[in-house]
Amino acid sequence: MSSRDISIMKLQQIHRPSSVPREPNLSLPNSPDARLVTTMWTVSTSLCVAVTAKRGRGRVVEDNRSRHCPYLDTINRSVLDFDFEKLCSISLSHINVYACLICGKYFQGRGLKSHAYTHSVQFTHHVFLNLHTLKFYCLPDNYEIIDSSLEDITYVLKPTFTKQHIAGLDKQGKLYRAYDGTTYLPGIVGLNNIKANDYANVVLQAFSNVPPLRNYFLEEENYKGIRRPPGDIMFLLVQRFGELMRKLWNPRNFKAHVSPHEMLQAVVLCSKKNFQITKQGDAVDFMTWFLNALHGALGGTKKKPSIVTKAFQGSMRIFSKKLPHPDLSPEEKEALLLTEEYQEQMSESTFLFLTLDLPTAPLYKDEKEQLIIPQVPLFNILGKFNGSTEKEYKTYKENFLKRFQLTKLPPYLVFCIKRFTKNNFFVEKNPTIVNFPITNVDLREYLTEEAQVTEKSTTYDLVANVVHDGKPSEGSYRIHVLHHGTGKWYEMQDLQVIDILPQMITLSEAYIQASPLTQSCVL
Repeated sequence: MSSRDISIMKLQQIHRPSSVPREPNLSLPNSPDARLVTTMWTVSTSLCVAVTAKRGRGRVVEDNRSRHCPYLDTINRSVLDFDFEKLCSISLSHINVYACLICGKYFQGRGLKSHAYTHSVQFTHHVFLNLHTLKFYCLPDNYEIIDSSLEDITYVLKPTFTKQHIAGLDKQGKLYRAYDGTTYLPGIVGLNNIKANDYANVVLQAFSNVPPLRNYFLEEENYKGIRRPPGDIMFLLVQRFGELMRKLWNPRNFKAHVSPHEMLQAVVLCSKKNFQITKQGDAVDFMTWFLNALHGALGGTKKKPSIVTKAFQGSMRIFSKKLPHPDLSPEEKEALLLTEEYQEQMSESTFLFLTLDLPTAPLYKDEKEQLIIPQVPLFNILGKFNGSTEKEYKTYKENFLKRFQLTKLPPYLVFCIKRFTKNNFFVEKNPTIVNFPITNVDLREYLTEEAQVTEKSTTYDLVANVVHDGKPSEGSYRIHVLHHGTGKWYEMQDLQVIDILPQMITLSEAYIQASPLTQSCVL
């Protein structure tokens, strides 16, 4: 046999798809000879992949190595974290991003000269996951890995819920064990405080425990088909909120906490930086913006409902009467009060939450030189909506007397207790403690006579209580949540989750409260 025939046989062996060259074992990896061998091995591997792909006249032929990858035992699940923004750690690009399953870093591409390819050769990290297609690849060999043992990783990246699973979420109190060994209850999961975003965390955790809203976002199909105008960025808020809901209720998490980084990035973008991660904000201001932005992004309008209005919207009557200017003489005031402009007018309005006003806090100390912490029953400040209590509202030019009466109760009622007042110089906080019952808050007496006849159930049971501690500008937020499966209350502050007695909840400086209508069949 001639030397030419021997050379041809060697080339055929190199280009044959079944004979895949093994990675060279180099004792001196930085030597010139070693780099030459590595380059030759890479080129021959690429040729093998190309030949494999071309076989079958256009049909994709599965690589023999796909189901027998030797590098699966190098995967380190303890470093995997899919909560952060999906961008390449080198190019900062969102396009075609892969996660290295050995170190947890994100890299772009898997072709020759791509960042993921370079990383795999430089650090001998071979298993990568495409964060968009959820397919696994071995680099630099560049073949797809097919193995059922990797399903737990794809589920953590993109959890899915069946209707049967969703229906049983509030009926079970089973503890689940995360990959790191910690136990947790799905839904009762701490959110990472990246810098000063606890004001948003407590609102997101409160809404994650409102079953109609939670169930809607656990199924991506419910909102996936909503059409939005080209270039509209507000739908990003819907997508990120849905992803966060599924992570919070994921029973197969690798860790017992979740980072809301992607959700908060969407909040910063959609709110045009009115709400930021690095600057403390007001939970009520954030909740007001978030509910309205979510309603609009879901295609809702004043006439067209969304899951937000179906869960939280009620209605009321507003009786308004204009007041004469205080500098006018008594005769002029009496003359104006007889005109039509100063007569009481009634209007109908909807609401997503009710604001409760606290009585003015005492300015002086008691005889023991200690500040008195005032207390007020919840039903005293609910008197604002009994239809007879009048309150003066001042604007820049005019003053009005207003009274309110409820005409329709929402399936989920949200109270906002107004603790902060702003003046020209600083923000003051009212420390008054509201004494509220946790169950059976009856609002029948605050409804109109017609509504009292039509509304079958008028009592509410508390499920979430947001608390503000400390000074107005330097304080922190925490939340109390009722877990329906176990019937226990839990306190969450950033990553810390502890169980708490119901009696302790009423002693806190409540700021936002969410309660479902008992025996409600509206949703």
